[in-house]
Formats: sequence, C-alpha cells, structure tokens
Amino acid sequence: MPQLGHWVPDDAMSRRLKAFACTAPLHDLDARKTRLDFAEAGIYQMAEIGLKVIDEVTIAMDFDGGSGYEQVIRRVVPFVAAQAADRPVDEHDSVARWVLDNLINVGLQNREFTSVYGTLNVQGLYEKRVWSFRLLEQAHNVEGDIYLRATDEAINVLVGALDTDVESAQEAAETKLSNLISRGRLSDAQLAAEQARWRTIQYAEQLRRKLDATRRDVRTVDWVEEVPNLIEEALSHIEGRTKAENAILANITTTRDDATDPIRKKQAADLVDIVRECLRRHATLQARLQEAGASFRSEQDRQQFSGEVRKATVDLFGQLLAPTLDLTLHDAAQVTGVFFTAGTGITVRPATRLMDLTYLLLTPPIERDDLGEELPDIELAPATDPDVFDEYLWEQSDKILSVDGIPRRLSGLLDEARELDPDLPHLVALRVLHSFGPEIVTAARQGDDRVLVAIDDGTRLDDPQFAGADLLVAYAPVSLDLADPHDDAEPPTHTTDETVTAHHGGEG
Repeated sequence: MPQLGHWVPDDAMSRRLKAFACTAPLHDLDARKTRLDFAEAGIYQMAEIGLKVIDEVTIAMDFDGGSGYEQVIRRVVPFVAAQAADRPVDEHDSVARWVLDNLINVGLQNREFTSVYGTLNVQGLYEKRVWSFRLLEQAHNVEGDIYLRATDEAINVLVGALDTDVESAQEAAETKLSNLISRGRLSDAQLAAEQARWRTIQYAEQLRRKLDATRRDVRTVDWVEEVPNLIEEALSHIEGRTKAENAILANITTTRDDATDPIRKKQAADLVDIVRECLRRHATLQARLQEAGASFRSEQDRQQFSGEVRKATVDLFGQLLAPTLDLTLHDAAQVTGVFFTAGTGITVRPATRLMDLTYLLLTPPIERDDLGEELPDIELAPATDPDVFDEYLWEQSDKILSVDGIPRRLSGLLDEARELDPDLPHLVALRVLHSFGPEIVTAARQGDDRVLVAIDDGTRLDDPQFAGADLLVAYAPVSLDLADPHDDAEPPTHTTDETVTAHHGGEG
C-alpha cells in the first residue's frame, strides 16, 4: 500500500460535488414525470420548467420581499403551454404547480434536500458527508404575507457555478457584457446581462442574511472585522459596477436608437431594461449598507436590555407524539402520565402582600393627553400607472395600421404584427377594436382629417390568438359641418347640432 502521508483536502472537488447535488432535484423531476397520475407528462421537459421557476423567483426577489406563489404560476404557465400547446390549460397549470411544489420540497417537514458525497481527510481516508440545501424557501414579511425566495444554491444553479466569489464573478460578467455589446452580439449579451443581474441579487442576499442573523442574536455576527470589511467591499463594488453599467447603458441605448432591424431593436431594448434594473438594485443595496451600522447599534441596545433568553418550547408533535406512537401501551402510559401530571393541574396563586397593594394605591396616575400626540401630515403622491405597451410597440402598430387606399383584413394585420413581435398583435387588435365605433365628431373637432374605421361584413376571423369577426380596416376622411342655430330653415332630423360625413374608400 503506498504511503500517502498527510493528504491535502481538495476543496474544489467538494464544490463540484455540491454543484452536482444542486442539479439533482431538477433531474429528479424528469425521472418522476412518467409516474404522474393527472397527466401523461412525458412530453414536458421538467428540468427546463424548474429553471424557469427559479429564474422568475430570483428576478422578483428584493431585500424585504420576493415572489408570491400564484405570481410564479402565472408567469410559468405560458412556458409550460409552449411545450405542449395541444394539452388543456388545466394540465399546464397542474404541471407548473407540481414543479414548484417539488422545488420547495413540500413533502418534507424541514423542506431540505440532502446529498451524500465523499472526501479524503488529512490522513487520506475516505469519509462520507451529508450536505443539506434548499432551492426555494418560503418566508413572510411584517404584514404576514408569505412569499418565495431563491437560495444561494438556486442562484448558483442558474449561472452554472457554486460558491463562486461574488465580486470576481460580477466583474467578469460586466467585462463580458461590455465586449459582447461592442461587437454587436446582442443575443449573447442578453444572457451575460442576466447573469450579471443574478450575481447582484446574490450579493444583496448575503448582506440580508447578515442583518437577519444580527436581529436574532447580535453575538453570532462579527461586527468588529467581518461585517465592516463586507460593507467596505460592497460599497467599492457598487461604485465600480455603477460606473461600468452606466457606460454600458449609454452604449446599448445608442445601439437601440440606431438599429433599423426590429428584432435587433427589441433585443437592445430588453438589454436596456436589464441594465437599468441592475442599477436600481445597486441603489437599494447602497441604501441598506448605509443603514447597517445603525441597525447593529439598535439591535445591540435592544438585545442588551431584553432580559434573559427564554428556552424553546416543547415540540408536541416531533418530540412527544411521534416517538410515543412507536412505543408499547405500557411504555406510552408512563410517558403520557408524566407529561399530563406536569402540564395540567390547579395553580395556586400567591397571596397579595399589603406592601404591594399600598404601593399601587399611592402611585399617582400618569397624565395623558386625551387626543394623543399630533400626527404628522403625510404627503401622498399618486401612483404612476405603468404602460402596458412600450414606445417601440406603439411605433410598430402605427406602421402596420397605416392603411392607404384599399381596406385590409384584420387577420392580415395580425399576421404581419406577429412576425415583428409576439406582443404586437394584442396592441393591433385593441386599436382595431377601438376603431369599430370611432368618435368621428370628436376627431373632426380636434382637426383630424381622417379616422381609422373598422367594418364587420360578416366574415369570421381565423386566428390562433383571437376570435370574432375579420373586420375590414381602412382610413376614412372626415368633415364637420356646424349647423347655424339662428337659421330659420327646417331643423335637421338628427338629435345633435352637428352633421358629420365620413367618406370610405372601400366598402360603404
């Protein structure tokens, strides 16, 4: 047998083994999909759906919140439906819920996945180790609302690494993103931008865990060296990343404005949104870093004067009921007899002392204001209504609806819009539906020389997304004649004072 001497443990091997373990729950979804009783799920790629679920939860994460269960389902169901478009909608919803529940691991009480791997110790002996981890975990905010958060292991599954240094990974992602944009490879640059956003979320998650541990017990966190160094490094990280991302944002904005290809312009617009979200997350992280010192001091004062630490209560299910059910009747009677003897009975209160009663009676009452303290005036700003369709979609819809001369069918307009952008048919359909009953008088008063008109001639619409009538769409010139109220002629038969004429170039 060869003499190994003192063996140096391979940390890189341990990280790679943990990386395989993180992907195991995703592969297990595909291994068990054929045993589902509510659908023949062999057509679905469950691992891809699992990555989509983790992606949606990660993007929705913030310091004080995450993504709701139903919100994740709504965003993942279209992705599931794309894999099996001929299946019913209820099946798509059930598949998405099954994948999400398995990533949360609702089948176990502690919601943890476990993996067994082996390493060589210092003496060169092979030792088996058990590693427990989670991919998605449930948390609740101060209002009691339950939301989902992605763990560090889940984020590492997305970017294809494990236990990677956040700072070096972020710098590499920013450099790669800048080079891809400068070379015009926008499809690859979008993937690099998403990876940079995931790294930013992971960095903020590490700071949040430190603050949460401080709120539970300030003694478990090193606020002498570890956390101050973390805050200093994080501030330097934010400063460098903000400068880099602002430069990238200016470059990609120029690319978006100068692009003539609609697909390339849409890719550039998506990149602008991702980089802006990274900048917003940097600003949030900076605000949290500036409040970290004050949070530590307040928690230190609160925990110092909070009294002795109370012991945890007995878990009646896990520590008493479950073990007792495995005992014989004779042994179980002894356990339950001790428990009920100590847990029930009459408690005799001590007699009130005359000295305590006298002190309470002689204590002067506390003067209080009947109306209480004056409440500050809160300045409320109206919430902005976000645009459903961006400026790019409105410009493309204007080009498609620029119908000149011969009227066009709604089905043809929808097919043309679908080739440019998947969201564009919805906007075109809404604008054509609005033009089915146009306000011609209003358009004429505003000075419009023509108005978009849609006419139903009885033709049925044949479209994969929409149903109804295949309307004829065209522009009609408008003129407005105001009647003279002092005219002695016979009044018109209309109920209004205006006479509107609309001339259509196509059908009546």
